[in-house]
Amino acid sequence: MAWDTEGTKRRILEAAVTEFARLGPDGTTVERIAKSAGVNKERIYNYFGDKRALFSAVLRCELAKVARAVPVTSLTAEEIGEYAGRAYDYHCEHPELSRLMRWEGLTFDGEVPDETQRQEHYGYKVQAVAEGQRQGKITRALEPDHLAFLILALAGWWSAVPQVARMLTGKDGPQEHARRRASVVEAARRLAATP
Repeated sequence: MAWDTEGTKRRILEAAVTEFARLGPDGTTVERIAKSAGVNKERIYNYFGDKRALFSAVLRCELAKVARAVPVTSLTAEEIGEYAGRAYDYHCEHPELSRLMRWEGLTFDGEVPDETQRQEHYGYKVQAVAEGQRQGKITRALEPDHLAFLILALAGWWSAVPQVARMLTGKDGPQEHARRRASVVEAARRLAATP
């Protein structure tokens, strides 16, 4: 009988996303992830290495998904608003990403796994903002790296602290999400707009 290696890896990653988002890398166990994935824990060690390496693989995978789903195309102030809206939508649909990012920040002191590669990925966003500034389409009042970070924060913070969002703006629901998204789009657009 042939092993479905790719299917097994996918099940492990899916189970690890759920467990790591819920309990963090220090709060869950390889045994728990293996049980959730329906595999022997030795498969996890064979395919991914130790728990920290699995956590890094999960983040790599999840960040690749968001990069594909919410690409940066060109950047005018209007397009930055729409980009922020798409990023907001993605975070609402995948709240585990914000949780994983927060766990990463709590778990690692200093440099995180894959930091150099991730800096390159974020660098293209910063370069897109800088190019929009050079073309006079985006404000120069903020440095491009800060503007890129602020846009991501506008889009993602709602799902990062849903309890605060609920306390400030009311219960979740389609109407409230539409209102929040509209605010994210408008705030990002205004933040990026040229005077």
